[in-house]
Amino acid sequence: MADRNRPLTIEELPSHLVLEILSSGRLAAADLASLEASSRMFRGSNGVLPKAFRSMVEFAAFHSCESHLIFAALAPSAQKELLDRCGGNWKKVLRFLQSVEQSSGIVETSAGNMQVATGSYHTLLIHDFSVYSCGSSLCGVLGHGPDTKHCAVFSRINFFPSQRVLHISASHNHAAFVMQSGEVFTCGNNSSFCCGHGEVRRTIFRPTRIETLKGVPCKQVATGLSFTVILTAQGEVYSCGSNTHGQLGLGDTLDRPTPKKVAWFASVGRVVQIAAGASYTFAVTDNGTVYSFGSCTNFCLGHGDQHDELLPRAIQSFKRRNIHVVHVSAGDEHAVALDSNGFVYTWGRGYCGALGHGDENDKTSPELLIRLKGHLAVQVCARKRKTFVLTDAGAVFAFGWMGFGSLGFLDRGCSDKVMKPRILDSLRPYHVSQISTGLYHTVAVTNRGLVFGLGDNERAQLGQECLRGCLKPTEIALEKAIDNMAIAAQSG
Repeated sequence: MADRNRPLTIEELPSHLVLEILSSGRLAAADLASLEASSRMFRGSNGVLPKAFRSMVEFAAFHSCESHLIFAALAPSAQKELLDRCGGNWKKVLRFLQSVEQSSGIVETSAGNMQVATGSYHTLLIHDFSVYSCGSSLCGVLGHGPDTKHCAVFSRINFFPSQRVLHISASHNHAAFVMQSGEVFTCGNNSSFCCGHGEVRRTIFRPTRIETLKGVPCKQVATGLSFTVILTAQGEVYSCGSNTHGQLGLGDTLDRPTPKKVAWFASVGRVVQIAAGASYTFAVTDNGTVYSFGSCTNFCLGHGDQHDELLPRAIQSFKRRNIHVVHVSAGDEHAVALDSNGFVYTWGRGYCGALGHGDENDKTSPELLIRLKGHLAVQVCARKRKTFVLTDAGAVFAFGWMGFGSLGFLDRGCSDKVMKPRILDSLRPYHVSQISTGLYHTVAVTNRGLVFGLGDNERAQLGQECLRGCLKPTEIALEKAIDNMAIAAQSG
């Protein structure tokens, strides 16, 4: 008689039940690939699949793609283009979708959930829903109170009440945090009202909840230079702070001491991603349209002119070519976008080759980065005259200004410019899952949870106590820093 108490192996389960488990949407593309490689069962169709699918794993990946928000928003022709771009491999399509989704927030690594955000002279890092900061506490941006001016290693930020953090954004003079509850906390210099706490023109030294957003669940924040943009769980946009150039999208140039809804978006659909530059803002809707508003001094709005926009305006260059944008990054003087086929576009000032087209010419509207057409990009990141692009294989391409070593290339030679996309060889052994670049430093996170810093460390913004700078990617001993903080907390 069979032992009814004996646990069943997955190979003993009915095929339809196994398929239901694989298609639950809870598995990452890497998990599905591992299952396919580990057991013959997952490599076959077992007589239950349509002929178009060669394995149970491939069919499960197809189902996960169908239910993914990015893929579901694509037109059938765009879905086919993406599948063709991925060589007809649904696991690769799923990996692309999941990587793009995580590029704007928390990335899943084998060491836990992580997100990195770099400010001018500091760095914020989420690790398993706790936030750590290091560097210079200019205007209270580190969130450790008025007595902390500097942190040489990553130190945990305390929230009251204790909260799980889901998203972070770092700027020059303030920081913002989104909690699992949907609440938004901010800290830093509130002289321009960018922290959203009303007519309080003073420094907020510890993360403080924005009370006017009570009852409005939020999911993403973007901090610009003296202003903040907030994305709600319902796809609505709020903004506060300095509005000199119309970067709040409210139709005027009046500053806002507390977050105010950008009502204009109610007529165009759900916003899925936001980005804030120095004095301008991007918002991407679920149909792949990019809207920009604020200062156009550096052509960053992408409309072909230098006119400021007080209200959101669609970038027609993308719409005319039926380009569905899935992610956008706002640099200080240039911008970069990623479309649903993993192609990259740049525009704005071409200083130091930051646009990657082999010259320093400005681009007044988005232009395809031809030199990366052979790679499937999953994240783009722009900041001070430099750009980073991550591919689905975990490779890092960089171009632009090499100042302070923040691009990570050792052979500087007689030039401090990289005019075309160039792979970062020193990170080839690793699969980089997320990257963020600040004024003079850059931080990358791998799929195994390793954290690498490169560039200026004069103010310990790389979490290194003994180095003034890192000309090549240098691992940050994150576990040691976190363990030390835990010990200090227990002894205190």
